[in-house]
Amino acid sequence: MVYYILAFIVFLVDQGTKYLIATRMELREEIPVIGNFFVITSHRNSGAAFGILQDQRWFFIVVTIIVVVALIWYLQKVKDTPHKLLPIALSLVLGGAIGNFLDRALTGEVVDFVQLNFGSYTFPIFNIADSAICIGVGLIIVETLLEGRREKAAAKIEGNEQHE
Repeated sequence: MVYYILAFIVFLVDQGTKYLIATRMELREEIPVIGNFFVITSHRNSGAAFGILQDQRWFFIVVTIIVVVALIWYLQKVKDTPHKLLPIALSLVLGGAIGNFLDRALTGEVVDFVQLNFGSYTFPIFNIADSAICIGVGLIIVETLLEGRREKAAAKIEGNEQHE
């Protein structure tokens, strides 16, 4: 249950921040937080990450439903494993996916607001759901690498025990 609570917290923080941006800022309004490096910018995105596949609302809704069902199924499968990094990662992805799904389902676009500028380069504007998904995917990669190491270590121990 704790993993679904984590996903729900991600969802609530995402939706709460998006609500504040959508109701308290004009579209394209900017609020500098750390000089020109970190700027809160009211933006809408009808596409996917980095603005790709613009105006494909139904595609995203269908794909997200499939992904959410798969995430829940896999989370149920791994929630009782001794290593907790994978279920935590899946919870972050799940909460983020549902947060962006709700935006697309209700309005056809996602509220983005975190803008990072690196000199003359502006990273695509994103939101809390996007961050949770990226962190979750990063943790899934880390867990996959750790699992590979654990399997190698277990095989080495097993090989040493067979030679004794």
